[in-house]
Amino acid sequence: MKIVTLCGMGFGTSLTLKMIIDNILENHGIKAEVKAWDLGSFKGQSADIVVAPQDMKRHLQNYPGRVVLVNNLTDRKEIESKILPVVQEMLGSN
Repeated sequence: MKIVTLCGMGFGTSLTLKMIIDNILENHGIKAEVKAWDLGSFKGQSADIVVAPQDMKRHLQNYPGRVVLVNNLTDRKEIESKILPVVQEMLGSN
C-alpha cells in the first residue's frame, strides 16, 4: 500500500503528516510505504491513499484514489481517526 502526504509547497506539512502516519501505522502493526510530496510534484503520480490538508480539497476532487482530508495537521487523534479506518478497509480488516 502506498500512502502519499501532500502540501501545497515545500515539504513542511507533508513531512509532518508522514511522520505522524508512520507512527500510527507502526503502533497498529501495519506496513505501508508513506511518501511526502508537494502538490506540483505529485501530479501524474499515483497512490492508494492521499492525505492532505482540508484546504487542498479542490485540487484533489478528481483524484481516482482515496483522499483523506485533515483539518488540524498536528492533531494525531484526528489524523488517526481518519486514516486508520481507510487503511483497514483497504487491507480488508477491522
